[in-house]
Amino acid sequence: MRRNGRSHYLFSITLLAATLSVGFAAHAQTPAPSPTASPTPSLEREFFKNILRDQKAIWTAPFHLHRSDAKWMIPSGVGLMALITTDRITGDEIAKSDRQVNASRIISYAGSTYGVGAIAATFYLVGRKRNDARARETGLLSTEAFVDSYIVGHALKGITQRARPLAGSERSEFFDGGNSFPSGHSIQAWSVATIVANEYHDHRIVQVAAYGLATAVSLSRFTGKKHYLSDVLVGSALGYGIGRYVYHAHHRKKLNASDEDEGLTESPWPAIAPSFNRRTRQYGVAFTWSF
Repeated sequence: MRRNGRSHYLFSITLLAATLSVGFAAHAQTPAPSPTASPTPSLEREFFKNILRDQKAIWTAPFHLHRSDAKWMIPSGVGLMALITTDRITGDEIAKSDRQVNASRIISYAGSTYGVGAIAATFYLVGRKRNDARARETGLLSTEAFVDSYIVGHALKGITQRARPLAGSERSEFFDGGNSFPSGHSIQAWSVATIVANEYHDHRIVQVAAYGLATAVSLSRFTGKKHYLSDVLVGSALGYGIGRYVYHAHHRKKLNASDEDEGLTESPWPAIAPSFNRRTRQYGVAFTWSF
C-alpha cells in the first residue's frame, strides 16, 4: 500500500509534530531576565520583534530536549502514530453521519482567522478604552500567539501535505498536496484560549469558558469532516504550547504597577488639542497618540 511505502516519512513527521507540540508545551517558560535597567518598551513597540523571538524558540525547541524527556517523548510519539494509523477508520465512521455537520461548521467559526482576530481585537480595544492594562495585554498577546500559531500551522501543512477526509481515495495520505495536518482552527483557538486563561487565572469561569470553547472548536473540525483526530490533537497541543510560551515570555508581571514601570497605561485614545502662536499668527491642531 502507499501508506506502507511512506512509513519512514510518516515516522519523521510524527516525531516532528510530537516534539514541537508536547515538547514545546512542556518546556515553555519565562526567558532569563535581562540585566539591563533600561525602561521596558511597550508591547506594541516590541510586537514584531517578539514574534521573531517566538519563532526562533518554537523551531529550535527540539534541540533543547534532554535524555530525561524520553519518558514523555516516546509515549507521545507512539500514541500519535497509533492515532494516525487509525485516522482513516475513525474519519470514515464520522463521515457516515451528516446531522452534526451544520452545528460543527457554526462552532468552528470561533477558531477561524476572523474569529480569533475579533476576540483579540475586542480585548485590546476594550482595554484601551477603559484603561484596563490586563485586557489590553490580553489582546496584544493573543494577537501575537495567533500570528505565531498561523505561521507554524501553515508551515507544517506545507511540509506534511496531508489529504483531508473528503479527498477521495487519497484521504488521510501525507505528501499528496493536501493541507489537513495539523488543524489550523485548533492551533489558533488553543493559542488564544491559553493566553486568555493565563491572563485571567484568578477567574475560574473565564478559564473554563476559554478552554471549553477551544475544545469545542477542535472537536467540531473532526465532526465537521474537515480534519482527522490526529490533526486536531497536534493542533491543540501546538496551540496550547505557543500560548503558554507567549504568555510566560512577554507577560508584564505587575499590570497594576505605575505607568512608568510597565508602559501599559498610557492614554488609551488619541489626544487632540488646539495649537496657536499669537506672535506668528499660526493656528492649528495637535494630534498625539502614545502607545
